[in-house]
This record gives sequence, C-alpha cells and structure tokens, in this order.
Amino acid sequence: MDRTKYVLDENDMPDAWYNVLADLPTSLDPPLDPKTRQPVSPEALMAIFPKALIEQEMSTERYIRIPREVMEVYRLWRPSPMYRARRLEQYLDTPARIYYKYEGVSPAGSHKPNTAVAQAYYNKKEGIRRLATETGAGQWGSALALACKLFDMACTVYMVRVSYEQKPYRKYLMNVWGAECIPSPSTRTNAGRAVLERDPDSPGSLGVAISEAVEDAATHEDTNYALGSVLNHVLLHQTIIGEEAAIQMEMADDYPDYVVGCVGGGSNFAGIALPFMREKLAGNSETTFVAVEPTACPTLTRGRYEYDFGDVAGLTPLLKMYTLGHDFIPPRIHAGGLRYHGDAPILSYLVHERLMDAVAYRQSECFEAASIFARSEGIVIAPETSHAVRAVIDIARECKKTGDERTVLFNLSGHGLLDLSAYDAYLSGELEDVNDR
Repeated sequence: MDRTKYVLDENDMPDAWYNVLADLPTSLDPPLDPKTRQPVSPEALMAIFPKALIEQEMSTERYIRIPREVMEVYRLWRPSPMYRARRLEQYLDTPARIYYKYEGVSPAGSHKPNTAVAQAYYNKKEGIRRLATETGAGQWGSALALACKLFDMACTVYMVRVSYEQKPYRKYLMNVWGAECIPSPSTRTNAGRAVLERDPDSPGSLGVAISEAVEDAATHEDTNYALGSVLNHVLLHQTIIGEEAAIQMEMADDYPDYVVGCVGGGSNFAGIALPFMREKLAGNSETTFVAVEPTACPTLTRGRYEYDFGDVAGLTPLLKMYTLGHDFIPPRIHAGGLRYHGDAPILSYLVHERLMDAVAYRQSECFEAASIFARSEGIVIAPETSHAVRAVIDIARECKKTGDERTVLFNLSGHGLLDLSAYDAYLSGELEDVNDR
C-alpha cells in the first residue's frame, strides 16, 4: 500500500496570502508600547521593521498579493506536495484517512522560508543591508540565512545556546549561506550580558535570543529585525501552505475533520490551519483544529491569557497572548522550535474563543510517534513535527475504537535529518522527559 501524492503545477500556486484578521468575530487586542502601555504606533515599529511589513501586521484586508519577486523564489520548491499516509493508516489499522502537507522539501528543510523570503524581499526593497534574528532549533535561522543570501543581504542569527550545542549542523548550514551564528545568551549585547551575569551556564531561550536580536537591530541603522513566528505578518506569509492544501484536498475529493500542527510561536500551524479556519468562521465546516505543544513548555494549555513581552529584556511591544511569563526559561528539550514562553496573538485568540483546541505531550511520547512515522512513511521528521504526529496517531486510534471514518490533515513542518542526535538519544534510552511543567 503506497502513499498517494497530490502535486500542484506551479501555475496553480496561490498568488495571495490569506489574512484571517478580516474574518475574526472581534478585533485582536492591539500590541502595547512597552513604555507608555498605550497601543503601539506604526512609527514606533519603524526602528526595526520595514514599512511594508508594518502595514501587513496591521492590515485587515482579506487577501494580500504575493510580490512577483517572492513568487519567483517560492517556485524553487513550491507548490509543496501533500501525501495520503496510507502506510501509517495500515500500521494503525484505523478507518481514519490521514494526509500531510510536506514542507521539508524547501532548501532549508522546513516551512520557515515562506516568510523568510518575504521578509528579506521587503527589507531589501527599503534599503536595509542586514537582518538580525533569533532562532531556536535553527530552522528559522537557516531559512533567513538562505533568504538573505538570495537577496544579497547580510544576516546575523542569535541561536539559543542549548540548540547551538545540540544541533551544530544547523549552525553550519547558516554559515554555508553566509550568515553569522552566535550562541545566545552572548556577550555581544546588553541583554545577553545581563542573563550571563545571573546564570553563566544559562541554556538560553527564544525570549533571550529575541532580546539580543532586537537590541542589535535597534542599535544599527543599516539593520532591521526579522521574526520567524508569532506576529501577524509572519502567520500571513505561511498561509500559502493551507491555501495549497485546500486545493490538494479538493484533488483528493476529501475535506479535513481535523487539522493538526505543532505550536511553538504558531507559524507553521497557522499556515495550514487559517485557510481552513476561514471556512469554519463562515459556517461552512465543523473542522476541529488541534494545536500541539510540549508539556515542558505548555503555553496554550497551562499559560495565562494576558499581555506580556515577547522577550526577556522587555524590549518588544506587549502582546495579548497565552504566556508562561517572559522570564520563563524552558528545559533543554530537543524540540527547540517549541521552547517559547508565549504564542501568536492570532492563535491565542482562537484558542481563548474555543475555536481551536490545544494539547501537550512529553518528548518521549513524541519521539515514539516520530519513529512509527519514519518506519511506516519513510520520512524522518523534525522533533517539532513529532508533536503533531503524536496527536494524529491518538486521533487515528480513537477512530479505530469508535469506527469513525474521519479525515485528518497535519503539517509536516520540516525534516529531521539534522536532528539525528536526538533520535539516537531516544533509541538508546537516554532521552528524558525533563522538568515537565
């Protein structure tokens, strides 16, 4: 029993991103200025973002056209394929139909270039010469390194120290594309030095790395900041995933009862989920959306829905989101892209309004699921995606118990070929469920 592959021609690739802000029942609470605690002005954001991205961040237009230059780069790997996981279905002996959108085909091996390319393009167009950013597992950092190289820009990446040590090949990949990769916390910024003074052995966090990258951008005129998740414009760029998947589901003559994805900041899950959420908000479907996170950093399942900083140093605007507190330092789990104290305001809103569900799993459960997937479907997935697969397997097994023929779609957000040390730890029995919150 083989996988069924659904492939679009590049002429069928969507030419616009979908903006869910146009369809939400109520408006999102605005970001607040960290000093005045009043709604932040566009002018205040221009110190680190280009005007075009600020406009997208605040836009309520339903569709935003993808620039021709961005489309040309997208065509290096897009449209990405969608598969029916028939071998996994057979292994689970389930009546459920399981589909996955495979974003590991990008040059960087994940979904992250969908927004990295767009952000590099808009910054280059406005005369910016260098981008500074943070990265957890290294997928975002490598994607931005690639995008900056394609648009002839410099790139500086502050990589969370625990991932810098666990995943050296991500750093090598960034270096190949010409980026500078710095373990965070570092001595290069005031924010990094402050953390190291408190804890010289700090493993770092995305919140710390964000502080360093924002400080870097704010103190250099030729440099802007680029964020790989959380903000509205980042989620917007990722919706090309779901727009393609919607066409591919039509090709399969099927429609998802469940849409599943892993969540750290929220970009990959939003990318596949929001175009299907559009139909739910319009009353055209009853799809269940499942956001999956680690028990070691359970932002949506155990966090508070309130205003908080996006970084440790309090340099960013305050966002209304689920948060564990901006000073939270997650344990050293291998899913580095899910080690974030907060979450995207859009996804936080949808969970708070009970339009989306959220669940959390231990990393050992997720690596078990990833091993099942690799041995049935053949693809070694990123530790982040393993969380989504864990939830999909549980849904499929529940369908077996009830006999329900449900359709499940999930986003395979990246391959795990640079994460094999984590698989070695799991297979050798050395992987621990550390400090589940």
